[in-house]
Amino acid sequence: MNDSILPHVNAALNATSFVLLVAAFYQIRRGNVNAHRRLMLSALAVSGLFLVSYVVYHTNYGSVRFQGRGAVRAVYFFILVTHVILAAAIVPLVLVTLRRALAGDFARHRRIARWTYPIWLYVSVTGVVVYVMLYQLYRP
Repeated sequence: MNDSILPHVNAALNATSFVLLVAAFYQIRRGNVNAHRRLMLSALAVSGLFLVSYVVYHTNYGSVRFQGRGAVRAVYFFILVTHVILAAAIVPLVLVTLRRALAGDFARHRRIARWTYPIWLYVSVTGVVVYVMLYQLYRP
């Protein structure tokens, strides 16, 4: 087992991203476009920090083997696989959604945001779930 703090930082960044996304959704539903924009850009920055931290961690420490046994192992790998696939998909979705918003193309922004938002939420929350399962519940 390594003694890196980065898995804990990564989980905190994922959780922060989730909170910022929920707050941004709340603000846009209230019609507060400026608060929505600030919160979404903050979520993007936090997710960017996560990505850097994640790459640094895995470059230095590699992968950690999941220690759970039985049915929980299947649950873990289902969550992990869907998380990884959607994490790869979310990057271009976020970039297109952001580009449309910054260009003022709000009709097309809303159409893609309907897909981007729930996927981003899922990736953020499952990142925390994977962390809890891997580093807290079934420690190596």
